[in-house]
Order: sequence, then structure tokens, then C-alpha cells
Amino acid sequence: MPIAKKQAIKLIKSLPDDCTIEDIQYHLYVLEKVELGIRAIDEGRVVPQEEVEKRVRKWLKSSGQNQR
Repeated sequence: MPIAKKQAIKLIKSLPDDCTIEDIQYHLYVLEKVELGIRAIDEGRVVPQEEVEKRVRKWLKSSGQNQR
């Protein structure tokens, strides 16, 4: 059985019996995004915190937002 299918089954089994389809979709979505984030880290596709802060300050300044 493929890994994704096993993970989905495991996730669904861990949810309460009264969960909705929307609950299942949400949890699968979050699982996928976490896995994509971990893969990005493993592949070195990250931006250091200092660079993020610099970019945010630049974006806020260009949009007319006040900065400290």
C-alpha cells in the first residue's frame, strides 16, 4: 500500500467517530502542508528569520504602513 494511503488511513482512524468530511479534509490538508515544509527544510529551501524580517519591513514600508 502506498505511503500516502497508509498515512491517510492512520489519520482518519485517529479522528473521533463524530468527525465530519470537512474535519478529515482539514487534517489531511494540514498533514500535507507540514510534510511539504519538512521537505523544504531538508532540501535547504528556507529563508533565515533575519531575511524574513527585512523583507516584511520593506513590504510594510512600500505599502505605507508605519514601522518602529
